[in-house]
Amino acid sequence: MLSPDRLDALDAFLLDLNRAAGDVILPLFRADHGLEDKGPDGAFDPVTAADKGAEAAIRKLIAERFPAHGVIGEEYGEDRPDAEFVWVLDPVDGTRAFIAGLPVWTTLIGLRFQGRPVLGSIGQAYTGEIYIGHAGGSRLVSRDPTQVLKVRKGIAITQAIIATTDPHGCFNGAEMGAWRQVRSASRLARTGCDAYAYAQVAAGRIDLVVEAGLKSWDIDAAIPVLEGAGGYVTDWTGAPVGPHGGQVAIAGEKAVLDEALVALRRAATP
Repeated sequence: MLSPDRLDALDAFLLDLNRAAGDVILPLFRADHGLEDKGPDGAFDPVTAADKGAEAAIRKLIAERFPAHGVIGEEYGEDRPDAEFVWVLDPVDGTRAFIAGLPVWTTLIGLRFQGRPVLGSIGQAYTGEIYIGHAGGSRLVSRDPTQVLKVRKGIAITQAIIATTDPHGCFNGAEMGAWRQVRSASRLARTGCDAYAYAQVAAGRIDLVVEAGLKSWDIDAAIPVLEGAGGYVTDWTGAPVGPHGGQVAIAGEKAVLDEALVALRRAATP
């Protein structure tokens, strides 16, 4: 178990990491961001100087402050992924939104302790928001006074606001069928917000997010934020999300999650 003092120190360091990433990213947002396509022929997979520079800045601070810690990052791979403490990084989650000038991209920074996500943040540097959480609770650090984060409770799926990133780009045929069933039962659906939608579940504004094909760096950081705010993060069978991501459901209200899982389980993969 992490002591409260040690967790507080890591929490403060996580804020420093977000600020360092923002210092790299913000001058490139809605500017010359050095777009490259790292995908194979016919598959657009964008990366920018912001992605690379922000991850490099985060890794540099971790190496200086905690040289024994491991790192798993989208841009620069793994370094001691079996260490007791491992940082899991997505410097710009939502690169497509970033290059389109839409302020719904985020910086995802998570920390695993003995293989389990224990601390995480979803940072949006342009709006000045850092959604941060752990077992002791979650909060929004911004230009306004710090706010406690709490998910919305006491609703059914027929009242729910739901989201996914890109149903046409991320779901296969069976997954699309499950998404459509959940969508038809809900009140309102939004797309294209990537991990910014996860933060809004923690803030009590969105009730359910359904995703597929996630990597560890897409979801690790969000798990402590959502759980600290009273929410749930599972795979499509209702089990804990594994160390490599995959199909994920994020919900504030357990009843909404359970109703969604009736459809999602039919398209769940091992």
